[in-house]
Amino acid sequence: MKAFLTTLFIFSAITCVKAQVNYDVSLIPKELLPYASSIVRDEEVIVEVKDLDNTLCHVKKAITVFNKNGDDDVEIAIWHDKSRIIKDIKGIIYNQWGKPTGKFSESDFDDDSNHDGFSLFTDLKIKHYQPRVAEYPYTISYEYDIRSKQSLDLDNWYPISSEGIAVEKSSYTLICKPDFKIKYKQTNLPVNVITGTNKQGQQTYSWQISNLKALKYEPYSPVYRAIMPSLKIVPEKFMYRGISGSFTNWKQLGQWQYDKLNASRQQLPPETVAKMKELTASITDPKVKARKIYEYMQGKTHYISIQVGIGGLQPFLASDVDAQNYGDCKALVNYTQALLKAVDIESYYCVVHAGSSKVNLLPDFASLDQGNHVILCLPFKNDTTFVECTSQNIPFGFLGDFTDDRTVLACTPQGGKLMHTPKYTTQANLEQRKATFTLSANGGLSGTMVTNFKGTDYEDRDHVIYESKTEQIKDLKKIYPINNLEIESADLKQFKIEHPYTSETLKIAATDYGSISDGKIVFMANPANRISSPLREVRNRHNDVYINRGYTDEDEITYTLPAGYKVDMRPKKVSIEKSFGKFESSTTVNGDKLIYSRKLQLIDGTYSKDTYQELVDFYQSIADVDNDNITLIKGN
Repeated sequence: MKAFLTTLFIFSAITCVKAQVNYDVSLIPKELLPYASSIVRDEEVIVEVKDLDNTLCHVKKAITVFNKNGDDDVEIAIWHDKSRIIKDIKGIIYNQWGKPTGKFSESDFDDDSNHDGFSLFTDLKIKHYQPRVAEYPYTISYEYDIRSKQSLDLDNWYPISSEGIAVEKSSYTLICKPDFKIKYKQTNLPVNVITGTNKQGQQTYSWQISNLKALKYEPYSPVYRAIMPSLKIVPEKFMYRGISGSFTNWKQLGQWQYDKLNASRQQLPPETVAKMKELTASITDPKVKARKIYEYMQGKTHYISIQVGIGGLQPFLASDVDAQNYGDCKALVNYTQALLKAVDIESYYCVVHAGSSKVNLLPDFASLDQGNHVILCLPFKNDTTFVECTSQNIPFGFLGDFTDDRTVLACTPQGGKLMHTPKYTTQANLEQRKATFTLSANGGLSGTMVTNFKGTDYEDRDHVIYESKTEQIKDLKKIYPINNLEIESADLKQFKIEHPYTSETLKIAATDYGSISDGKIVFMANPANRISSPLREVRNRHNDVYINRGYTDEDEITYTLPAGYKVDMRPKKVSIEKSFGKFESSTTVNGDKLIYSRKLQLIDGTYSKDTYQELVDFYQSIADVDNDNITLIKGN
């Protein structure tokens, strides 16, 4: 009888476990299906800080995929190195009825080094696995452990990693000793933390959410961090790669970076110090001195990413960069600091979140993982200047759209302080074009077009300007929407002055630019800068309208008309003004000259979601005007 009861208990336990992991798609709440390409059925992240140099993270996740747009949501990618060890990866694949159809383990994962695509050498590796399932919907369930020899970089929580993902259930738990103090920042989370003590007397912090609907992609939405739910946790005291530290604010974090990671790494050979002094001996203006040294650094070094051990946070020795002539962003900033220090010019090592989207460091929450790049600040009196040290070509004091207009952490001898990089305004980001064309009686077009690119537009031709003449011509022909375009000559120059700009001068020709029929010539008024793909409609929009960066386009095209022809039809004068932008165009005739003028201005900022339809209409109106034709007829 006892054996029977034992068998019954075991059978009941197995049945109970199976019931708990029923991934039948029909069990998903119907309200989670709209806009969802995938749904997180159950996710559990448990982070246990056993000691300052011993952290364990357990991840368990099941996600159902409905179509090919959700395939990327089930790719598993886990980074690891000598101090971050992955253990016990295992997973199961289920069909739409929740029946297992396959399983996978660590042996099925690829393990790639240098996975970022630009590092010369890195000890960081990424294990990744992409399930290959032919029939939708399907579900992937997996779990793994990570043991890390540090406590600074605790795993963050992103229940929804992108648009198109809904969440049935997700939880995050931190377990630590009672004296392990933390700060946390939760954004767009509909729940609050639950604190407690487990049976072992450890402190617990827990968050759990359920039934989060998927967000659909909406053009001109705020940056990801502003709209997606997330949780960041940082310790007050920690150990990282054998280096201890503590912080509760940006000032203390910047002090740790300066004292523990950057200190004593700016020694240069005496001959290099002497060279810097000789190079700037005749210069009295400190900013001009700095420019001279910056250009020396650009000519001597090149950027190569190398991430080994603590090198992910700590710069190489300046003496090593001086000898080897290469380094990553941290190393090149540190080296430039050392060169400037040789002539008594102060500078700050600045941590920033780089990218075309402007992402600021959170002013009320300090954490090192918010930055992904380092730039240099020169705090001249009344003229603070930021420089990018990883490019051999970028002008002194120019940041471009990679790090402009955002909050950065400057690491100074007095500690960290938040600063803001310069903003390139709507007026400063200028693409200004003037063309003088002759239109022949057979519809051919010929002439010269000069375009200047300013502000963040300065870099618009960087992918062309350093190529051979042959490749330049090929690329430029792809840029301009002129049928039968032939570029007879192209002259591109960059002027690296205080407000740098790029100049492009093209001598072009195009057969049959104008079509001829019944004695008329019809041609497009705007040959070079047209909006061809207006914004799509979005019903029931959820997000505010966010314009990341403003710009101004100005075009003036002068046509010399063929003898014996006059203008029969031309585009009407248009003027549109909205809170987010302005557009105007006009066509004037003076003798045998026809002048087409166009100006478009988009103003950066955040606008009400109700503004989106206005923005759609705005672009559609511009697209309609951009495709207007001019008709010439014979006459006196």
